[in-house]
Amino acid sequence: MPHSLPMERPPAGPTGPVEHTGPTAHTTTTAERGSFCTASCSCGWRGPARRSRDLARRDADRHTSA
Repeated sequence: MPHSLPMERPPAGPTGPVEHTGPTAHTTTTAERGSFCTASCSCGWRGPARRSRDLARRDADRHTSA
């Protein structure tokens, strides 16, 4: 049974970039859309939508430290 994915909309505006330096530098941001916050990275990674901004920031930190 095929799964239908909702159409993605661009984030409603970043809450501020967090830049990491090194051989694989990543720039992560968090964006709010409605009551959800999502972390994303300049490499194309996107975290899950969270109701907690703190959890979205933790997702971004885990991504950059991996």
